[in-house]
Amino acid sequence: MARIRLEFPNANGQTLVGLLETPPERVPVVRYALFAHCFTCSKDVAATSRISRALAERGIAVLRFDFTGLGNSDGDFANTNFSSNVQDLLAAARKLEQDFEAPALLVGHSLGGAAVLAAAPQLPSVQAVATIAAPATAAHVKHLLTGARDQLAERGEAEVQIGYRRFKIRQQLLDDLDRYAAPDHIRQLGRPLLVFHSPLDTIVDISEAAKIYQSALHPKSFISLDKADHMLTNREDAEYVAETLVAWASRYLGIKRHGFETSTGTAPKVAANEVVVTEIDTDTPFLRGLYTQRHQWQADEPKPAGGSDLGPTPYELLLMALGACTSMTLRQYAKRHGLTVDDIEVTLSHARDHAEDCAVSAERPVKLDRIVQRIDIHGHLSALERERLLEVAERCPVHRTLDANPRIETRYIEDDPKR
Repeated sequence: MARIRLEFPNANGQTLVGLLETPPERVPVVRYALFAHCFTCSKDVAATSRISRALAERGIAVLRFDFTGLGNSDGDFANTNFSSNVQDLLAAARKLEQDFEAPALLVGHSLGGAAVLAAAPQLPSVQAVATIAAPATAAHVKHLLTGARDQLAERGEAEVQIGYRRFKIRQQLLDDLDRYAAPDHIRQLGRPLLVFHSPLDTIVDISEAAKIYQSALHPKSFISLDKADHMLTNREDAEYVAETLVAWASRYLGIKRHGFETSTGTAPKVAANEVVVTEIDTDTPFLRGLYTQRHQWQADEPKPAGGSDLGPTPYELLLMALGACTSMTLRQYAKRHGLTVDDIEVTLSHARDHAEDCAVSAERPVKLDRIVQRIDIHGHLSALERERLLEVAERCPVHRTLDANPRIETRYIEDDPKR
């Protein structure tokens, strides 16, 4: 997956900095999205980066950027307000449109969610909007600043602590928030809306989600993030948001479901110590979904062989399994014996022509002629230690399984007594 740094001017000519998360090499970009982070956070906060990466893995390229005065972006936070955040969003959308494609999806976390609700009507390209733990209006954050009111009245500016950091604010911030005290603009959104919120959120109460939902017109949806906190610090919560968001958005963005999801948008149930392989789309005859109990991937064939090149080939997956097992075994051995190993890199190839392997018949069974495994180990090792590591590499479990010429039993699933 490539991460592209983007710089673009805000309304005042200051430079804003963002990162465009793009899909892995074999996954095509189906749409572009814009992600707005939470109040006083940055583009690199865990929830923003995790959800952006997860969306990219599913084919949606995501631009996450720092609002003015935060993270890597220029400017003074004290001079910003909610209106300037909305203007920053519009500037980011223009950058996407100029360099790539206008955003079709807006996603906002916390106050960023309120910002995307305000910005969406000004972006004709946006076809769907999603909020995560968002207040119905920007005025909600005023309760974080109540302790600074006297100081603001006296000096015109104050220093407040939000989270673990201290920020300087000015009276204009409170005055601007008052402009967004009513959620009337949500009714004019004119786009499908998905609202994520946790009933356990102690920063933005779930009643704010109810206000958003009640103010919006259909189509609208609500998903409860059971047991999640406001910042989605649990990685599984962020993954769940991304997976659900793609399934929901595909209905409105015209996304043809390739890759990790099945045609129904749900993964099959997989028992422990088993894998399930499914067909994904008849238009891509070799594309397959690969599932374990907790993980999902895909396999395909290259375009010259009639595939879509949206995933590794079966042989590449086999080589990856051997290389991963070899690397893990070497690392465990080095750690157990106190060897100084800085890095392990395993490169594998097979010597058979791929096109021949695709032509499977009873007269010509498929088999690997030769696997070449090259191991590059960086570290302070003696010649004897390196020789020993080479011996260990050939004793990894997957290596031994391949050497054992395992028996493969194939039968119809209805004949399986375990099912």
